[in-house]
Amino acid sequence: MKIVSGDRRPATSRLPMMSNVTSSVDPITRSVVQHRLSSIVTEMGEAMLRTSYSQILNSSRDFSIAICDTKARLIAQADHIPIHVGALPWATIAVEEKFDDVVPGDVILLNDPYHGGSHLQDMTIFVPIFDRGRRLFWAIVRAHFSDVGGATYGGYNPHATEIWQEGLRVPPIKIYDAGRRRDDIVDMLALNVRNPRDFHGDFSAMIGAAHLGERRLTRLFDELGSDVVEQVIEILLDSAEQKARDVVSTWKDGVFYGESFLDDDGRGREDIRIAAKVTKTGSNIEIDLSDSDPQTMSFVNSSYANMQAGVVMAFAYLIDADIPKNAGAFRPLTVIAKRGTVVWSDPGLPVSFCTSHPSNEIIEAIIKALSQCCPERTMAGWSRRFRIAIQGENPRTGRQFIWHMFQARPGGGASSGGDGWSSIGEWHSAGGIKFGSIEVAEARFPLHFRHHEYLADSGGDGQFRGGLGVALELVVQTEKPAMANTAGEGVRHGACGLLGGCDGAPHRYRLISHGRPPRALRTKEVGIEVLPGDCLEIRSSGGGGWGPPERRSEQARQADRELGFVS
Repeated sequence: MKIVSGDRRPATSRLPMMSNVTSSVDPITRSVVQHRLSSIVTEMGEAMLRTSYSQILNSSRDFSIAICDTKARLIAQADHIPIHVGALPWATIAVEEKFDDVVPGDVILLNDPYHGGSHLQDMTIFVPIFDRGRRLFWAIVRAHFSDVGGATYGGYNPHATEIWQEGLRVPPIKIYDAGRRRDDIVDMLALNVRNPRDFHGDFSAMIGAAHLGERRLTRLFDELGSDVVEQVIEILLDSAEQKARDVVSTWKDGVFYGESFLDDDGRGREDIRIAAKVTKTGSNIEIDLSDSDPQTMSFVNSSYANMQAGVVMAFAYLIDADIPKNAGAFRPLTVIAKRGTVVWSDPGLPVSFCTSHPSNEIIEAIIKALSQCCPERTMAGWSRRFRIAIQGENPRTGRQFIWHMFQARPGGGASSGGDGWSSIGEWHSAGGIKFGSIEVAEARFPLHFRHHEYLADSGGDGQFRGGLGVALELVVQTEKPAMANTAGEGVRHGACGLLGGCDGAPHRYRLISHGRPPRALRTKEVGIEVLPGDCLEIRSSGGGGWGPPERRSEQARQADRELGFVS
């Protein structure tokens, strides 16, 4: 049965048009509130960056910040990871449905994909914000933890057939109750991860950042009054909706189709299809994903919240950059999905890879469809995620380590605005996940980056060229064998070219080992033995090209040759 997922949206985002709030709030006050909200979420992000323990957070910045209201509407967000933020309203719904006794000093945690989460590695903290006894908002921090227990270090388990093999599931729970920390729960969580020191540090950083947002909003209430702030927020949501509708109304009406493919599920099933039917009428957009392929028994399934995030991301990328990406901006959207498909799996199935894939393919399918509707706004495909995690003993400290590869970021897709960004990362993060400092990684882990530079010829040709991937040679300097696992896509299918542009080159990863023949790394495998001195030879993919190659200027081609972007 098809289910219109709009029926489960945060209450007011089901409204097709604006709320027609009238207010005597002057324009200056409106501007002050808008910019204060933006500065609050930005400051929360800086606090998280400066206080978190693990490199995945304090260097690669794999976390996100938002403010939602008690109706689960997205009010403000910082520029971090779009796939995180797009799912947070659904996590807020789960919290609101679970608790009706929230009091000041409470802190709520969740990570479960079937309770509003995206995948288990993303822990989410909620701190309630009150004024004069009324609970008005949530300060929210979502962060990717380097380990959440489960069968594999790092949380990605290509062999998982059920979510219980991926890690510890946390439904909405109170970890602070009226200001008192639930040490029993926190200790239980830390006991179930492989790096409890980093867990405690990152966990505390999240809570501190959320409380900072609480303090800053409370100060805003003291200065202007919460009634004024609430009035302004309604105006801001309505304004974002109107601006989004003004953009959409200029697009071509019609029914449009797009599709994208996952390489495989790691178990022999290949070319898993994500299909988007997009109906554009006036200022409304209906996105129907229900014709996507059936779910798998692998971790490439998507949770419901993650699917919703992929849809709003695709839309957000096509409207004007200066439109605030809040709940109002997404009111033109209606989403139709079918449970039991790869984009919305049944409860209990594994989903740990979903924030990368199939989220990228959901975005790609929608943007392919809309390229027939608003071609000048669409962009070619961004490259796909191919991650490696290594677990071993650091000979400098004698302690176990878990390292996630965030270097060798792949290339972004080109657009009518120009060539794609090189080594920018994947569509789901849109540059929000940073490529971590090489020097910091070498100082913290037994690793040596022998070679790291742009990979010539990796970007798809076109009127505008796709961004380049990276050539990386990474030497593992342990004294004992280490173990690695992979979670990836993009070896069979490169980033798609658009409107006549060429696809980007796919990934090519190899393990070079003394005394053993070089071997290609598969995108979904565990138990890879990495011997001391082994080298990971990484050739990451480039972005897709936009427009016919014959329209590329000779001046641009000459610059590519001079810079070494093409051989």
